Amino acid sequence: MGISVTTTYRYIVREPGVCGGRPVIKGSRTPVQTIVGYYKLGLGVDEILDGLPQLTAAQVYEALSYYHDHVEEIESATEDDRVENVMDRYGLVSTPDGRIVPRGELG
Repeated sequence: MGISVTTTYRYIVREPGVCGGRPVIKGSRTPVQTIVGYYKLGLGVDEILDGLPQLTAAQVYEALSYYHDHVEEIESATEDDRVENVMDRYGLVSTPDGRIVPRGELG
């Protein structure tokens, strides 16, 4: 595995080869972006911890702090990961029966 790049955050790192180098909770593969997604759905820290029990409250709070310090970065990554954008990037389309196939396979 690559070398972790330490940030000014105790629990947030970027590791080459882990989640595309996006910020994650140190020692895990849990992206800050995932925690932010739960937060934006209206979940509180305790509820986020119910879904991600391997984390601590301090890690969740720090992920939210990182988000508020780097809103543009996290929002951009979230937009890049939207299904419609991924499909467009890879030339995929949805068929009437809900399958996702390469654009060239549609008849």
